Amino acid sequence: MASHAIQIKNLYKIFGPRGRDYVNAVKNGMSKAELNEAHGHVLGLQDISIDMPAGAITVVMGLSGSGKSTLIRHINRLIEPTVGEVLYDGVDVCKMGENALREFRRHKTAMVFQKFALLPHRTVIENTIYGLHIQGVARAESEKKGRNWIERVGLKGFENHYPNQLSGGMQQRVGLARALTNDADILLMDEAYSALDPLIRVDMQSVLLDLQKELKKTVVFITHDLDEALRLGDKIAILRDGKVVQQGSGQEIVLRPADDYITAFVKEVNRGRVIQAQTIMKPIAGEPHGVRISADMTLEVAAKQMTDGGHTAAVVTDAAGKPIGMIDLQAMIAAMVTPTTHEKAQMAAA
Repeated sequence: MASHAIQIKNLYKIFGPRGRDYVNAVKNGMSKAELNEAHGHVLGLQDISIDMPAGAITVVMGLSGSGKSTLIRHINRLIEPTVGEVLYDGVDVCKMGENALREFRRHKTAMVFQKFALLPHRTVIENTIYGLHIQGVARAESEKKGRNWIERVGLKGFENHYPNQLSGGMQQRVGLARALTNDADILLMDEAYSALDPLIRVDMQSVLLDLQKELKKTVVFITHDLDEALRLGDKIAILRDGKVVQQGSGQEIVLRPADDYITAFVKEVNRGRVIQAQTIMKPIAGEPHGVRISADMTLEVAAKQMTDGGHTAAVVTDAAGKPIGMIDLQAMIAAMVTPTTHEKAQMAAA
């Protein structure tokens, strides 16, 4: 059975007419600046290898110029790689013929853009079903699907409005409905929420997370915002100057930043929203009793639950409800504020 996972293997992109000629020079240590100065070519991506799990949200994060938008455009081959592989269900997208690539783009991937990319002269429903119209799907069927997704993203009643009659957040909901109406396995979201006001942005993140619980799409989400990456990402890959600096879960990145660059990124993070109870729990001593919290609950949610009930300690349980550890409020608050001694020892050992 197809898994719909994406594997990126040893991907390089060098912009310029003779990019392939300089791959070995880059492999041997030539920097981005040297390549540009000596040969007039631009290093976009350098030896990118990322496994993007099926049915999960992989966030690719980095500052402007890090290569993240270049990377996402390799997945549906809007940009041709210099060398490397982009595997979907084990098939290399980079080797697909014209017809196979067209089918892949139409049926397997859907893209949500930062600037919405809606057609101004078409209504919400017409924008939503545009992809199905291109595919030749019957109007009655496409409209039924479109109306369903318009309702699911919270725009019921706006089907006959035009984009200029909608707020930015509403326009982005149309973009999401359009992508979902195509029923693609892969959702590619390039800085999809970056143009939105902070509150609307958080609202749209919630919409995506709620839908994803049910849909289990393979989502690739590009952002320059660490809070957004940590909220959305089952897995996060951080890029800098076209290279992967670190990849892992949000918790791994916050607890064990790979270098000073990432340490600076995670310094201001609300750790209570990232660290899970199981990470700092202690072994059970004696008969477990008291309030119970799940192992994957974040410290912020767990602390609120405990303080609301007047508890200073709790039993941590696994997915089946079996006790696996103990946690106390004092240790939780310490972990939320600053790296604990235990964590520092872990970092030193790593």
